Amino acid sequence: MEGTGAAGRPPAGADAPRQSLALFGTSADPPTLGHRAFLQGLSERYGLVRTWASDNPLKQHGAPLAIRSALLQAVVTDLNRPGLKLDQRLSSRHTLTSVRRAAELYPGRDLVVVVGSDLLGQIPRWHASEELLQHCSLAVVPRVGWPARQSDLERLRAMGGTVTRLDLTIPATASSSVRARPDPAMVPPELWQRLREQDLYGWGGLDEWSGNGDPAGAGAAESHGR
Repeated sequence: MEGTGAAGRPPAGADAPRQSLALFGTSADPPTLGHRAFLQGLSERYGLVRTWASDNPLKQHGAPLAIRSALLQAVVTDLNRPGLKLDQRLSSRHTLTSVRRAAELYPGRDLVVVVGSDLLGQIPRWHASEELLQHCSLAVVPRVGWPARQSDLERLRAMGGTVTRLDLTIPATASSSVRARPDPAMVPPELWQRLREQDLYGWGGLDEWSGNGDPAGAGAAESHGR
């Protein structure tokens, strides 16, 4: 599943292997340390990673898509990983549409859609899910509190899907928790100032800031491993 490098070049005259392209679409509402860990981990395992912010047809959002995309871009920029880019051309309410666009924009790649284990049971209910599974493979990343159930994996494979487990360490964070209560311990530091200045997700009310630019109390929360 990893991108090929110089050490993995085939012998002269052999067909070059297809390089995998990891696809990670997210609501990014807002991006959390979990999103950051996803992107960092993917960039360490794949030669090419594309991410984008999208609208989820199953829920309401706390900020417009353009703002969420800008927040996600800030995380990508701060990570500064080779091969990792935000590509909003892939944004769609339906994953199948995103995959089709990726096939057009990045021909000759093996497409890998990356999802958290919390979404595993929902995939069969996605738009044209059986067709989707014919155009890409799935990489499932475990999330704390959401074990990947064997029955869900077997159902996806019965639908013709290729599903693998991708072991990344993802902090126990959730965008829904940040929307409910601003918590700097759950959000990448590169977003703090932007969230406060634009009064996004209630961050405009965080008036107490320490001298080094951190929200007051953020360091204490992080020291407890939240």
